[in-house]
Formats: sequence, C-alpha cells, structure tokens
Amino acid sequence: MTRPRQRPVPGFHPVDAGTAEILGDADRPGCWMLLVEGTPQSHVDLDDPTYLDFEYIRRIGHAIDLAGPPGPPGPPLSVVHLGAGALTLARYVAATRPGSRQRAFDIDEALIALVRRELPLSRGTRVTIRAEDARRGLTTLAPGSADIVVSDVFHGARTPAPLTSREFFTDVARVLRPTGVCAVNMGDGPPLKFSRSLVATVGSVFAHVCLMGDPAVLRERRYGNLVCLGSASPLPLPELTRRCAGDPAPARVLAGPDLDRFVGRARVIDDTTAIDSPAPPAGLFAKPPR
Repeated sequence: MTRPRQRPVPGFHPVDAGTAEILGDADRPGCWMLLVEGTPQSHVDLDDPTYLDFEYIRRIGHAIDLAGPPGPPGPPLSVVHLGAGALTLARYVAATRPGSRQRAFDIDEALIALVRRELPLSRGTRVTIRAEDARRGLTTLAPGSADIVVSDVFHGARTPAPLTSREFFTDVARVLRPTGVCAVNMGDGPPLKFSRSLVATVGSVFAHVCLMGDPAVLRERRYGNLVCLGSASPLPLPELTRRCAGDPAPARVLAGPDLDRFVGRARVIDDTTAIDSPAPPAGLFAKPPR
C-alpha cells in the first residue's frame, strides 16, 4: 500500500482525554507512535501496515492470523475493535485479509478525528469508526456477527472496570460466532491479582481460554501487558505457542493445567465488584533524558 501523501505533524494535540502526542520512529521511517497523557497507545507503520511493533499487539495479530483458513491473503473476517487508538490492528486486518468488515468503538471523538487527519487509513480500508462508549457500542451489535472481538480499551493507562466483568464478556460471547475469538489486553504487575481474576472471568464465559505474556511478567517480576483469549471452540494452541515463542520478544502461552495453576482461587469479576486495572509503576513511560 502507498504511504499517505500528507506527512503527519509530530507534537502535542488536544483530545477529549487530555493531550495526545504523535512521535516519529527514528529507527523505522514511516512509523509513528500515538501517546495519550504520556501513555503509549499505538504504533503504526504507514508504509507497511502488516508490521506490528508492540509485543502484545503482535500476539493479538497471531490470534487473528489463526482465525479461519490461513493466507496470505486470508479470507475476510468480521472484526470488532473496542478501543480504536490509531487503528493498528484494523490496518493489519485490512492488509492481510482484504474485504474484511471492521467496526471500531472509541469514546474519544477528538482522538478519532486526530487519527483520521494525521494518521489516515490507506485507501480501500473498510473500518466503521464510532465515537461511543465501547460497552454501549457492543450492545448494538447483532448476535453471531463477529469472528474476532478485540478489547483494548484504556483510560489513561488502566482498563476501565466495566470492561472486565462477567456481564461484559457474556455480551462479547453473544456477538461472536461459534468459532469466534475474544482477545483482551490488560496491563498488570506483581502479584497479578487483577489478571488472575480477569482470566477466571473469561473462563466463566468461554469454554476455551489461554493467556499470552512475557515470562518475566507471568513470573511477577515486572509490570507488563498480558493477552487473554477466549472462545467457545478450541483455540489453535500448538501454532499459537510456536508463533509466540518465535517472536523478537518471546512469549509464553498458558492453557489447561498451567493456566489453572495461574488462576488459582481468583474470584470471577461481576459488575458489582469490578474495578479498573492497576496503574503502572510511576515513571514507567517516562522519556529517557536526551
């Protein structure tokens, strides 16, 4: 795909959530990072939308690749993005599975306008973007209308409580087709209490669940992103494990007894007990001194 003619304007831009920043990637021309209130939200390559820089995004990309017959290009999918950011995965799906139907929900209308203006989608990318609360938007979708639902919503650096409950994941399951997959990104650190409960909650709705993450995060050595997959149908665990192990930043895939041990006695989250995910350690996203 060709690169948009207009070069993005790096710098700070006002959005509904505060201040967004667009930064160029000095190591990879054509790449840009979007931050909101100092927290990295998205990394996009305007020249090559198949390039996924963030580790957790790459792992969700593996799940998308393995949803249905392989490519390239793969057959079209119906994908729902809860949390739009700079639409990194929407660009990826459009490039790897042409003709896919995609819908994205993000409550920050000014951020959506900023991305459309400064980091526009390539011509032919079919994504319907709605400025709406993600959970409310999910309720408007027809049953069995999606192959993939990606939940990647952050308020600042935290996942909002309403997107962590059993009631929320029950509605995700309603929207998914029988072979559909829910992919949820979460940030957590030692002792991973939030992650254990969220995985238990996904497991209370979906028959098949796995967790992907950096070994150091899973061993409670540092804060980081974990990706949980849930489905009514068996997940492609051997191939998913192989791909995650071969990434530049290798990840572990926990499933079966290993995942049961990780969850332990963690309680299922419902709407009455849900809380935002833990905040990252202070200074985690601070820029290094020049």
